[in-house]
Amino acid sequence: MSKRCYYEVLSVERTANDEELKKSFRRLAMKYHPDRCPDDPAAQEKFKEAKEAYEVLSDTRKRALYDRHGHAAFEHGMGGGHGFKGDVGDIFGDIFSDIFGMGGGHAQARRGSDLRYLLELDLEEAVFGIDKQIKVPTLVECTLCKGSGSQDGKTSPCATCRGHGRVRMQNGVFSIQQTCPRCAGTGKTVTHPCKRCRGEGRVRDERTLSVKVPAGVDTGDRIRLNGQGEAGPAGTVPGDLYVEVRVRPHTVFQREGDHLHCEIPVRFGQATLGAVLKVPTLDGEAEINVPAETQTGKVFRLRGKGVKSVRSGRTGDLICHVVVETPVRLTATQRELLQQFDATFTGENAAAHSPRNTSWLKGVKKFWERVMS
Repeated sequence: MSKRCYYEVLSVERTANDEELKKSFRRLAMKYHPDRCPDDPAAQEKFKEAKEAYEVLSDTRKRALYDRHGHAAFEHGMGGGHGFKGDVGDIFGDIFSDIFGMGGGHAQARRGSDLRYLLELDLEEAVFGIDKQIKVPTLVECTLCKGSGSQDGKTSPCATCRGHGRVRMQNGVFSIQQTCPRCAGTGKTVTHPCKRCRGEGRVRDERTLSVKVPAGVDTGDRIRLNGQGEAGPAGTVPGDLYVEVRVRPHTVFQREGDHLHCEIPVRFGQATLGAVLKVPTLDGEAEINVPAETQTGKVFRLRGKGVKSVRSGRTGDLICHVVVETPVRLTATQRELLQQFDATFTGENAAAHSPRNTSWLKGVKKFWERVMS
């Protein structure tokens, strides 16, 4: 198969300068790099093709030969040598940084670890918000050496990275920058380690923090406290603290998003004759008008009596579910009265007083007819 023109491979004009070549190659390498397309042989071939094109066009001498003789310039040793003077190595450092998240090609000093803290709240605290004091066991900055890790406060440039905080790993044309393993990216080393923290710059302790919990949070929400995680080694950047909210079960209300649900027990007489009932809300009491002949499962919605969303600012509703209670522990008189009352549900009009029972019996009858047919 004949090779494609190197300029066509990189999608550049023949007059393209070094910066345009580098930009085009970097775009193609990011798209087709084997670490991004491990199961795509075609992508890997395109990566090799782009790399070969850039190796030639980024070298002034090789580019001149290619412009004069094309691909034939490098057949039978005509081009001379296999090395090149372009900066593919530096570009691969940038590419690997983007692929693996190494901070744009520049190694970063190691930072302290992020921490997670589970904060349990009552429903009222989550709905209305609260300031909470929490105690977090963590690594904090050593007060003796002020986080430097040095007993006398003096540091010297790292001998491994020469104070740069990063080292270069070379493998053929691949060149990758990474954090210096000796100084953890700080570029400095300690000659006389602090006796308290042993040169680490941090010690284990318990930190008391104030957490402002916004109104409307729910289980699973997280509050991020920047820089309140573990202190970084030898004075480097601390991590963050993530406070995860868990709301305890409530004795009356159940939360569903921004809505609250609760059950309203209604006596048999109230459900039959109707009544005005007081129901609890998170900010006081409210009244609902229970009409006569109310059945179990009837729902009443109190607008705006739910939870104000921490994100949208809209307030949900309180949804009340009626539960008709059967009388218990009857006296002899009550039992006699109920027997007299129940005896009135006879004759042709009995079904009219029990609509749910009547429809249920019809359903049962149809079911048995299908089974027996």
